[in-house]
Amino acid sequence: MSDKDLEDVFRDEWGRLLALLVAQFRRLDLAEDGLADAFESASRTWGGAGVPASPAAWLLTVARRRVLDRLRAEAVAARKEPLLLVEAEVTRAASAVRADSGDLVADERLRLVFLCAHPALAPESAAALSLRLVLGVPTADVARLFLTSQATMAARLTRAKRRLAASGAPFSVPTGSERERRLETVAEVAYLAFTAGYAPATGSEVTREPVAAEAIRLARLLRELVPGEPALDALLALMLLQHSRRDARTDADGLPVLLPEQDRSRWRHEEIAEALALLTPWVGTVPTGLAGEYLLQALIAAEHGVAASPEDTRWDRVAGHYAELERLTGSPVVRLNRAVAVAESEGPEAGLAVLDGLDGALPLSHRVPAVRAELLRRTGDSDGARTAYGIAIARCTNEAERTLLTRHRNALDAVPGDPVESPGDRDP
Repeated sequence: MSDKDLEDVFRDEWGRLLALLVAQFRRLDLAEDGLADAFESASRTWGGAGVPASPAAWLLTVARRRVLDRLRAEAVAARKEPLLLVEAEVTRAASAVRADSGDLVADERLRLVFLCAHPALAPESAAALSLRLVLGVPTADVARLFLTSQATMAARLTRAKRRLAASGAPFSVPTGSERERRLETVAEVAYLAFTAGYAPATGSEVTREPVAAEAIRLARLLRELVPGEPALDALLALMLLQHSRRDARTDADGLPVLLPEQDRSRWRHEEIAEALALLTPWVGTVPTGLAGEYLLQALIAAEHGVAASPEDTRWDRVAGHYAELERLTGSPVVRLNRAVAVAESEGPEAGLAVLDGLDGALPLSHRVPAVRAELLRRTGDSDGARTAYGIAIARCTNEAERTLLTRHRNALDAVPGDPVESPGDRDP
């Protein structure tokens, strides 16, 4: 079994299995440690013995055994109750949980997300913890999403788990006002998870569609839980519009295909239509806060979705939406995207002016120098473009993106006027 095969199982099964273990044992720390041990055991065992017929069932069985071992050890150390009582309690819990999460009365992953969104945690910590625990996003990628180092993020996740354990938070979907308070955090979690699917920071993949699809599933569940919420309607519409382009995002070599160069016949137009239907009731409204952010981003994605060709894109509208979004959020990432839209509608010099000062705000981002390089190339400044490409390549940790940036740097003598990469295309 290759490392990639095990990574695929990890990505597909981590969140589901962790949720099942938490539902059974009501101990997040034991569930995570037991599942991590099970995957470590799989990496050693499956290479020689072969992959079992049901990898998820194998992993769940091993993880449960690891948790049982820890419970026995704790019972013996504490000398509070006989081992037989521990075994009986675990057996009763196990009988209530089936191996297939689709057979559960309630969606255990949704419960896990709400657990991670507990008020004991700051929203940013809740989002980071949910990405790591629910969807199994690597810590390095979570760190890149939050524009921080891997060591800092690892420490933040550890503190969040300890705080959550100390809070005694129940493993359940909250009701009433408590549910309303946590919904915004859960929506942010779904959006960040979706971003992780289309902006993997490390490895060779340009997209991780299973992660994005899981985020969309989570958004649909949230809409069922609280219908008529503009933030959730706009969030799902935004995800669908971005996800509809998945088949056209990469070429035969697995490299990114920029938005203007994508084959629009390969877009999932039924998903675009669903997204537009979700947005229609909210067009013309002026929602604030998170609802306003998602709506503006969805309207930007919709401009691309309805354009029959790159030339038909209303870049003036896109730039206007980004300007409004920047006023609402003050986000440097939004400003970076606005620079691309302004360059398309007003020319590269205007786009470069918007970029001024962004390096200090996004010191770890490779996309700031990448966009600057493309715009400098358009103005004919090959030396400046080459320097900017070098910075972008040095910062980039995704192999496919780095390969594409290197190709662009090597093609600086090409005819100017090629499309500029919009960071928003792969960082929704």
